[in-house]
Amino acid sequence: MTADRPRVALTMGDVAGIGPEVCARACVDPQILASVNPIVFGHPEVLERAVQLLQLSRAVQPIEQFGDAETTGDTIACYNPGSSDVVDVAPATVDARAGRAAYDYLVAATHAALNHDIDAIVTAPLNKAALRAAGLNYPGHTEILAQECGVSDFGMMLYMPPGENVLSPHGLGVVHVTLHTSIRSVPELLTTTAIREKIGLMQQFMQTMGCDPPRLAVCALNPHAGEEGLFGDEEAGIIAPAVVAAVADGLNVTGPLPADTLMQRACRGEFDGVIAMYHDQGHIALKLLGFESAVNVTLGLPIIRTSPSHGTAFDIAWQAAARMDGMQQAVRVAAMLASGS
Repeated sequence: MTADRPRVALTMGDVAGIGPEVCARACVDPQILASVNPIVFGHPEVLERAVQLLQLSRAVQPIEQFGDAETTGDTIACYNPGSSDVVDVAPATVDARAGRAAYDYLVAATHAALNHDIDAIVTAPLNKAALRAAGLNYPGHTEILAQECGVSDFGMMLYMPPGENVLSPHGLGVVHVTLHTSIRSVPELLTTTAIREKIGLMQQFMQTMGCDPPRLAVCALNPHAGEEGLFGDEEAGIIAPAVVAAVADGLNVTGPLPADTLMQRACRGEFDGVIAMYHDQGHIALKLLGFESAVNVTLGLPIIRTSPSHGTAFDIAWQAAARMDGMQQAVRVAAMLASGS
C-alpha cells in the first residue's frame, strides 16, 4: 500500500454508459480523496467530457505511467491503456469499440494490481453485449478477472455494510455458487465441491472484515428446502453434504435453509454470510434492501476488486443524472480491504 492513501484504479467501464460520470464524480468527492488516491483507467478525452457535463472544476491529467501519479483537489489522473478510439462512441449504444476498451481498462488494471503498482481495483459497469460485439465472449467482469489472475476457485459476492437494513456488526456478505448462467442450467452446475469452496471463500472474507468466527448459512435451491424431497432432491444429495463437510472442518455454518426466510434472518443479524445457489437468489434480496449500498466483491483473487451493484444504465447515461453512491461505497470497501481494516 502507498504510504498515505491506497492507490485505487477506477476502471471506466463502457464509455456509452454511466461509468465515466460516476468515475468523474468519485474523483472529486472529498470523502474518497481523503481515503484513497484514485486513478482512472480510461480515455482522458471521454473523462474530460464527463467532467464538463457535470460542471466539475477539475483538470484531467493524462499519465503515461503510475509512478507518483496522484489525483488531487485540482486534477484527475487518467491512464489510457485502451486500444480502441472511443471518443466518438454514441451515448447509450452497444458499440464494439466500447466493449474492447472496457476489457482493456480492466485487464490493464488487473495487471497493475498483480504487479503491486496499485492497491485495489474498483470497476465501473461494462456492457456484456458490447463485449460480445468486440468478439470477447465473457459473461462479465468476474470471469475476466479470474482468467487474468489464473484462479479457478473464485466467487462473486454482494456485501452490505452494517446499518439499519443489516444488523450484523460486520455487515452481510452473499456469495453465489453459480453466476452468469441460465436458471435452467443451475441444478446441473451445482456440485458439493463448488458449494464447499464458496463456504470457504465467505469464511475468509468475513474474517478479513474482522468477523471471527463468522456465522454462515447456506441457501436451499428449491422452495421450502425441497420439502423432504417433494420439490427436489438437490438439498439432500448436493447441498447438505457440503454443509456437513464445512462443519467437520470447524466452520460455524448451517443449512440448507429456505431462501425466502433465510435472507430476512440474515439481515436481522442472525448470520454474517450467506451462500446462495444462483445469481438472483442473492442479488434480488440485497438490491431490494440497499441498491446503492450493496457492493460487488470478487472473492478468491490475489488482488482486491470491488464495484457498485448497478449496471451501465443506458437510460440515464450522459444526462448528468447518474448518482455515485454505489461507486462511493465500492471505493470505501476497497479502501478497507487494502488497509486491512
